[in-house]
Amino acid sequence: MVKIETNRLILKSCEESFASKVLEYLIKNRDFFKPWIPKQEESFYTLEKQLKILSEKKKSFEEEKEIKFYIFKKNDDSKIIGELEFSNIIKGAFLSCYLGYKTDKDEINKGYMFEALKSSIEYLFKNIKLHRIEANVIPRNAPSIFLLEKLGFEKEGLSKKYLKINGVWEDHLHFVFLNDEIE
Repeated sequence: MVKIETNRLILKSCEESFASKVLEYLIKNRDFFKPWIPKQEESFYTLEKQLKILSEKKKSFEEEKEIKFYIFKKNDDSKIIGELEFSNIIKGAFLSCYLGYKTDKDEINKGYMFEALKSSIEYLFKNIKLHRIEANVIPRNAPSIFLLEKLGFEKEGLSKKYLKINGVWEDHLHFVFLNDEIE
């Protein structure tokens, strides 16, 4: 397992032992996340499915295809307060990935995701040596847009009907963060 420590947080890579904590976090935030994520089957909210996902994500992490971290408070690792993932990692001439993230409804607006993303981006650039991170956000998600801009992401444009969210094709703003140290 890979751990990243920040001032207030511990980010942990996927382990099957997190399954019950992940399920609890997802069920608690199910309605809160619904407007922002693709529609999930009922089976998604089962321990069996989360064990399978965690096993797959752990393997993808080891192969550097996806880098996913669960976020815990440093003084309380009994519950997950967020997650972030660098997915679709492409190496070679592209050296790029996509970023996705979610925060527990009771932990928003506390700066946790900024802290977690800042340290995980540093980890990604140092260890995976990517050049580009792309993030796509529904235009009405003002807090997420603010977060990306605060981190230094730049808006590149609008992608029409980019992703099917909760059963509806949604436009997304396209943001990019570049690693200027990669030549």
